[in-house]
Amino acid sequence: VQLQASGGGSVQAGGSLRLSCTAPRIITSTFRDGTWAWYRQAPGKERELVASMTRSGIPSYADSMKGRFTVSRDNAKKTVYLQMNSLTPEDTAVYYCNARFTVYSNSDFWGRGTLVTVSS
Repeated sequence: VQLQASGGGSVQAGGSLRLSCTAPRIITSTFRDGTWAWYRQAPGKERELVASMTRSGIPSYADSMKGRFTVSRDNAKKTVYLQMNSLTPEDTAVYYCNARFTVYSNSDFWGRGTLVTVSS
């Protein structure tokens, strides 16, 4: 399963970005059955969970992202989004999308990271 992440870039503090993660080669029913997550890894730090979404579409967020980040899913486009608002320099990191699908025994699939840089 190939995941394609995009949308990273450079933004000033207080700005917004929307990341996208597509899975163009899987069928829609498999996409809908997926559990999705966004992780990030800042320089010199371990990878951390940012947000996730269950198969039924219920989102959850790391505490520092609550109220600023929103994860959503468009089944027709087979795309998961991460809307990031009120960005701070501490949000600078490489962001990765992750998916697990029942049909693939819930193995982890990862997209290539997309870099987000927030300047003060």
